[in-house]
Amino acid sequence: MSIYTATTTAPVNIATLKYWGKRDKTLNLPTNSSISVTLSQDDLRTLTSVATSEKFNEDKLWLNGKEESLGSERTQNCLKDLRSLRKQLEDSDSNLPKISEFGLHIVSENNFPTAAGLASSAAGFSALVVAIAKLYKLPQSFSEISKIARKGSGSACRSLFGGYVAWEMGSEEDGSDSKAVEVAPVEHWSNIKAVILVVSADKKDTPSTSGMQTTVATSDLFQWRIKEVVPKRFEEMKKSIIEKNFPLFAELTMKDSNSFHATCLDSYPPIFYLNDTSKKIIKLVHAINDFYGETIAAYTFDAGPNAVIYYLEENESKLFSIIYKLFNKVEGWSSKYSSEQLGEFNQEFENLKSKIDFALDDELYKGVSRIILTKVGPGPQDTSESLIDFATGLPK
Repeated sequence: MSIYTATTTAPVNIATLKYWGKRDKTLNLPTNSSISVTLSQDDLRTLTSVATSEKFNEDKLWLNGKEESLGSERTQNCLKDLRSLRKQLEDSDSNLPKISEFGLHIVSENNFPTAAGLASSAAGFSALVVAIAKLYKLPQSFSEISKIARKGSGSACRSLFGGYVAWEMGSEEDGSDSKAVEVAPVEHWSNIKAVILVVSADKKDTPSTSGMQTTVATSDLFQWRIKEVVPKRFEEMKKSIIEKNFPLFAELTMKDSNSFHATCLDSYPPIFYLNDTSKKIIKLVHAINDFYGETIAAYTFDAGPNAVIYYLEENESKLFSIIYKLFNKVEGWSSKYSSEQLGEFNQEFENLKSKIDFALDDELYKGVSRIILTKVGPGPQDTSESLIDFATGLPK
């Protein structure tokens, strides 16, 4: 039996200009455009292998070692679109094997906690769509393919590119112009790094999809945000990336995170994604920037309590002299830094200690379960790794 296989990896992206609210639920069409930073797959990635054969009579999915249902409407929409593109190729070339008619075996693994507010669905749907597009040898560009990923998870369309990515909301009712485009590649501004403070690895109280519906239906502030705030900020943020203007990028990122969470609070009943630890981290970042008299760090929070703090590589010791002091009991540091380097952060803190003019909360680390140290990274990657046994088409 012939088994056709393909494998890809896909990254997580974290929006700096948030997508929140849908104008079409089925097509996942957003009420506003958004911008994100793609993070390095060394730290956060989904690896997906797909296989197809005339012997496979149904579609199957294994996620993180467990067989899962493929019944969700979103997943089915993605598979239907990909099959339809493959069928067009087969109809125009009778020599091509009719693999669009075969069942698919999909095996996927994340190297980070699923559903912990770390954009796992973005990486997951992006990897799924790219792997199948590769299996089907589709000629479409990644911007075209991003429209299919969007139907699985809105933010997944942005994970089809590395570096800095815009999701253009589009205006067509059928979603044909709602797609991801690259603002700038990784190499353009490669010294942006991020520290993720995983505040809670639990599943969230209000899933994003239902949260969005509540906000769109009930928040007055939301209407102002999508009509007035975001369109202007979208252009300003693109400009800050192209000009590598970190103070402006940081200010827009923090303001947009606050604006998004304000619309959640303005929903009725209100939606709380930030907890007390999140709020203390917001105050801490502002205090650090004020202390140095320059913007060296920017926080952003998605629909969950986890903090993503962006900074420039050249400001790492300034930031980490304080951050490491507060969070050195949390796991994650030793994956990137030697004990000598961590000792240098401690020494830096000792040099600063007498000048620090804001209160340091020694208990703050208790609200954080893990630290992920990462940086801007590339889009989906080909890999020789495979999660599928080539002989059987089943998970290894």
